[in-house]
Amino acid sequence: MTTYIVFLIFLALFFDFLNGFHDSANSIATIVSTRVLTPQKAVIWATSFNLAAFFFFGHAVAKTMGKGIVDIAIVDNNIIFGTLMGACIWNIITWYFGLPTSSSHALIGGLVGAALVKTGPSALVWKGILKTVAFIFISPAVGLILGVGFGILVYWFFRKSSPLQVDHLFRKGQLLSAALYSLGHGGNDAQKTMGIIASLLFSSGLLGKEFHIPIWVGLACYLALGLGTMFGGWRIVKTMGQKVAKLRPVDGFCAESGAAMTLFVSTALGVPVSTTHTITGAIMGIGSLKRLSAVKWGVAGDIVWAWILTIPCSALIASLCYAVAARFF
Repeated sequence: MTTYIVFLIFLALFFDFLNGFHDSANSIATIVSTRVLTPQKAVIWATSFNLAAFFFFGHAVAKTMGKGIVDIAIVDNNIIFGTLMGACIWNIITWYFGLPTSSSHALIGGLVGAALVKTGPSALVWKGILKTVAFIFISPAVGLILGVGFGILVYWFFRKSSPLQVDHLFRKGQLLSAALYSLGHGGNDAQKTMGIIASLLFSSGLLGKEFHIPIWVGLACYLALGLGTMFGGWRIVKTMGQKVAKLRPVDGFCAESGAAMTLFVSTALGVPVSTTHTITGAIMGIGSLKRLSAVKWGVAGDIVWAWILTIPCSALIASLCYAVAARFF
């Protein structure tokens, strides 16, 4: 294993750390904004279930990332370098501005951008790309629908209960829903970096003739993601937990439950969805259930624009980084 490959593995784990850091808002924003847990306890809670996901999910998403976005035959060290740099730089930019964008789509955009510079459109696996792009729209829509659905059921079931009783019950219930969401977050997001590292190792001849995910790669990625979650991207927590819609514990429970269900299904199907898109859609859904004006649609519009720009911007950055790497390495 060369020094360059070792460097790229650590760069991939750094991206995974940034992913957890950037996306910790998804796991803890609702439970912090409803004051069910303090920020410190919330990140420990989310991190624990991010790590626990290692024991519950397979490698379907990792395999999609590793060989379902670009032709694995054209992947080399410089492609991986460009991919990771594009995703890392875009994550840092959007974190600075407090925008809850998708680390997943930044990684996919980076992979596409680097591959296009090296080989052109023939390198792209359109089936995997189109499925991923479709879920840019499907995952927030499903999250919104499920958030609304859970909200209608819960509001109807507890319609005769006092607000104090509902609040007391769902302060406990939100611990469960936040745990389930963090489990889904860990299961989907850690696998994306697993796929990139496995692709690097396979293209370097270090995995043998068959593409697979080594156990040490899985463990390292889950640990890096969990560590990033523990540090927490507080700028984005404020956007997610306060600026999109004001939430009560019962609202947080419904949003997290709807988003968690979406993530479980997507992960089982091997689709690398955005946990950010999913929880944002669910928050918008439960917010609009109270009244449409409860959702701050201007803030939501800014978030959607950031979603749209993520793949092309990360692709552009990755293409430039690949060009530099190809020139000097």
